[in-house]
Amino acid sequence: MEILDLPGLAARAVERERPLTEPARPAFHLVVAVHGGRLECSVDFASHVLGAGDWLWVWPGQVLQLPAGHGDADATVLVFPTGFPGSATDTLIRDGEYFPNRLIRPDPARQTALIRLLDAVREEHHALSDLSLEAHIETQRSLLSVILIRLAHLSEPRREARSSGTEPFQRFHQAVEEGFGRTHRVEDYAAQLGYSARTLTRATRAVLGCGAKRFIDERVLLEAKRLLIHTSLPPATISELVGFTYPTVFSAFFRQHTGMTPTEFRSAART
Repeated sequence: MEILDLPGLAARAVERERPLTEPARPAFHLVVAVHGGRLECSVDFASHVLGAGDWLWVWPGQVLQLPAGHGDADATVLVFPTGFPGSATDTLIRDGEYFPNRLIRPDPARQTALIRLLDAVREEHHALSDLSLEAHIETQRSLLSVILIRLAHLSEPRREARSSGTEPFQRFHQAVEEGFGRTHRVEDYAAQLGYSARTLTRATRAVLGCGAKRFIDERVLLEAKRLLIHTSLPPATISELVGFTYPTVFSAFFRQHTGMTPTEFRSAART
């Protein structure tokens, strides 16, 4: 895990030739705690304005952009890979992958508690000589886990109504993540997982409020947008990557959902 301020994050981005003002798709988590000032950002094409007391959680694979750079914002940034908090914490925060409420505004009491935890993480991060390396890492991992679990709960509190569909949906979600570049058919995932298509639709609706087919289509659309904005790949290549045999079918799908062709979307987003 690394702990940075926004100028440090900006410098790191420049080193990688991907400044914060341009769309980036990090392969790690970023948790941003804003202490003061104003921070404009976009996460997966949703715009946010953060102020003092706000938290932002960017998951691996999402497209992040700070259109105006870090500005005058004072913030602490936690950077860590998937798996660092440990398997138990990963299980507890997994809902964040498909409840993408990335902007979190804790109430004053919870914010005070979170800042105390953040201060403890920073203190431990700079106290390597006090502990063995193994103990140092485990201490940071434990403190980070508490922060993440609290943020996950604040971003999307669990609801009992969802519990009946959780396990089938989690398996379906993972299968879609691995397979949306090959198939967009609910029936194919149902056969792969040993469920009926109706079961997957019920499970998805219980968790997200939409059907299984819509969930697949939205995941395909999101990946297409990410590739269009983050890469220079031609739309025909992106079409293949997101599971379409013919570019014309991909273009029609994209226009149906966005009102624009892939080329129009890329041009508008970059402008």
